[in-house]
Amino acid sequence: MDAALVRQARAGSQVAFARLVAIHEKPLRGFLRKSGWIDADDIAQEAFVAAWSHLPKLRDDTGFRAWLYGVAWKKALSQRRGAQRAAARDEAWRGEQDLEAAAAVAAEDRLALETALATLPEDQRACVALCLGQAWSHAEVSDALGIPLGTVKSHVTRGRERLLAVLGGSR
Repeated sequence: MDAALVRQARAGSQVAFARLVAIHEKPLRGFLRKSGWIDADDIAQEAFVAAWSHLPKLRDDTGFRAWLYGVAWKKALSQRRGAQRAAARDEAWRGEQDLEAAAAVAAEDRLALETALATLPEDQRACVALCLGQAWSHAEVSDALGIPLGTVKSHVTRGRERLLAVLGGSR
């Protein structure tokens, strides 16, 4: 039954897609809730919107249900990662505020850090600033800077080591 509705929806039938939503909405939300997602309704809605716009990418019309659940699962994981990044940014911001509260020491440390960062090659410095300074994931930095993921990881590791050596040696 899904396959015929999928073919009609691919041809542009909103009615057919609405029928697919009606068939799969409740079970999908149930799956997400049982999987521990508090915001299952929002995730399911995002999954259906994504499914409608990416329906041409579905390879097998008979596999709609599995594909839809995969889309929903990826949306849920993406939402969790976004929440974790937001929490990390909030924590980093709070940490910055704490540092600024100790202005005299913080100013001296900040100057030392800026001086140490200046010793790093430009691309390594950018990776370190985003990953360590702004809590970006390696993958986000890779996408943003167009640098291979493995290179980003190497830059961050080597940059951190260099910063520790420079900052540790200057004290």
